Amino acid sequence: MTLPTEGFPLAAAVSPRLQIVESTGSTNADLVRDVERDPAGHPHLSVLLTDDQRAGRGRLDRSWTTPAGTALAVSVLVRVAGLPAHARGWIPLIAGAAMTRAVTGVLRGQSHEVRLKWPNDVLLNGGKVCGILAEVVPGDPAAVVIGAGVNTTMQPVDLPVPTATSFAAVGVTVDVDDLLARYLRGLDEQLQKLLIAGGDAAASGLRAEIEQLCETIGHDVSVGMPDGGVLVGKAVRLDGDGRLVVEVAGVETVVSAGDVVHVR
Repeated sequence: MTLPTEGFPLAAAVSPRLQIVESTGSTNADLVRDVERDPAGHPHLSVLLTDDQRAGRGRLDRSWTTPAGTALAVSVLVRVAGLPAHARGWIPLIAGAAMTRAVTGVLRGQSHEVRLKWPNDVLLNGGKVCGILAEVVPGDPAAVVIGAGVNTTMQPVDLPVPTATSFAAVGVTVDVDDLLARYLRGLDEQLQKLLIAGGDAAASGLRAEIEQLCETIGHDVSVGMPDGGVLVGKAVRLDGDGRLVVEVAGVETVVSAGDVVHVR
């Protein structure tokens, strides 16, 4: 994939500040730094993107690197001053849901399945096509940078793990400008719904919407916990804070973080 020479007109119509860099270590690290240095110059939905990220990070501080030109690395600043602190755990899930809908939108009319894996991985035909990492800007808890890595033209031989996929691997050429514009609109719309509802994901309808998109709900799962333990059971729902509720022998356990594997 090469970034379009004409830029991102569709995405730029949604974002008040869209910056494209030729290459970088991490779009998230860069945008966090830039927001710290110039908060007034980075309004809600400011974007930094590249197709050559050299030192990206995934959840649980894993490294995330791809061959240059094969993936879109995009970071978005969201400002959520009106959102109660307890509700901010929904931000990564909202981002995952927005990207799931965006991928579905660009594949409209084609026979591909797009689903969300808790908390925020996007699955295309069962393989991971996008991962998301959200982090708070230091000193400003109402400013959150959301990074997404989307595998675009990556060939099967370059996929980092057997469970990953890309648009190219399923025979699709994706319009990255269209994808990004859809993602930004969906992200903003869902955040606004949560804000209007005072952070109540159930009252806003977001919890039900995300559960409907989420392949994990209803699945037997194995969850690698941060303490090294493993929880095996059935994922039954999301709780009010977006955490995964896993039932084991009739007993429910709430999971706030962990590696989820869908058990087939």
